[in-house]
Order: sequence, then structure tokens, then C-alpha cells
Amino acid sequence: MATVYTAELNPSKKEFVTAWLDKQFWGGSGEVELIGTYRFDDSSGEVGFEGFVMKREDKILHLPVTYRGAPLDGAEDYLIAETQHSVLGDRWVYDAMADPVGIHMLNQALAGEIQQAEYHFYNEDGQYLGSEDSAISIYIRGELPDDWGTVSVHHVLNHLDEDGGELRRLVGRWEDASATLFELTPAPEPQTAPIPVVSKDK
Repeated sequence: MATVYTAELNPSKKEFVTAWLDKQFWGGSGEVELIGTYRFDDSSGEVGFEGFVMKREDKILHLPVTYRGAPLDGAEDYLIAETQHSVLGDRWVYDAMADPVGIHMLNQALAGEIQQAEYHFYNEDGQYLGSEDSAISIYIRGELPDDWGTVSVHHVLNHLDEDGGELRRLVGRWEDASATLFELTPAPEPQTAPIPVVSKDK
């Protein structure tokens, strides 16, 4: 369950997402139009995870972020924004791919251990306003590998409506489109040194 407050955020999500995209070689330019978001739950309740799927000019872009109540040591280069939340106070927003808790949630999702979170809304006074499904639906595709490998993200969603492939992956669907958001890069095969052949002169 994702708890979402109808609160003020300064800077706003659109502001910090746009500013971060402007710094990325894949981020495009121009106005950012939100297609939808999805969330995963941290079992400890400490770190929030939200993925944004957006349209910018002729690109469909994807940015996963984490929200923390304190700075993440060693992740200064991946700090997207420091924000002020009118209910939760100071929040630090990071690129989720640099956050170990974010990666852990993705591994859980790829393993089928957790599903995306349903949105539950509250006002600033804590009054429950209701729930709704995410605009982005997340599905698992592909086979579980023998060796788990590494989670990688697709920031530019070039292959809309194509779910093909054997890799274990998380596919996002919205309206009449779908695309792979994350996949497991297989673990490299162990390198075995060749056994030297010693020839003896007769």
C-alpha cells in the first residue's frame, strides 16, 4: 500500500523531474507530459519508490526515484532534489538505481515477491480520502534465471507494445501501450583458465 498525501511539495515533482532530465543525455528537451506513475513498497516503511513514465517531444521516458527522510551516504551524485513536504517535512529524492533499498525492491518485484502498490490517499490532516489503481500497470515477463544477475533500467522506452524476449523483466502498461521498464542482465559466465598443453620433444 502506497500512502499518498494531497500535500504541497517544494520543489514540485514536475519541477525536480524536469530539472533532472535536463541533465541527462537521454532526457530530451521541452515540456514534460506525465503519462503515469507506479510505486513499490519498502517492507521497512522507510524508503518510498515511485516510477514516472513521461512524454517529452517524441520520446517516452522513464525515471524511477526513491524518497528518503535523510541523506543517503555516498550517493551525492545521484541526488535529484531536496524537497519540503508539507506533511512529511524534509525529503531527499534519489535516482532509484543508485539506492540499495530501491534495487532491493526491484529484485523483489522481479522475483514475484512483491507487487506494485495500490495508491491510498490522505489529506494533510490524515483523513483517508480513498484508493485508486496506478495509471501504469506492472507485469512480470520472462523466465527466472539460474544466476540472478543485475537489474538494469530502460530510461528511453523505444519499443512500445513489444514484450518479447526471454530475459526476466518488469513491463509497464498504460492505455494502449506497453514497454519493458527493468530487466535482469544475466550474470557473466565464470571464466575458466585453459589447461596448458605441454608438449615433450622426443
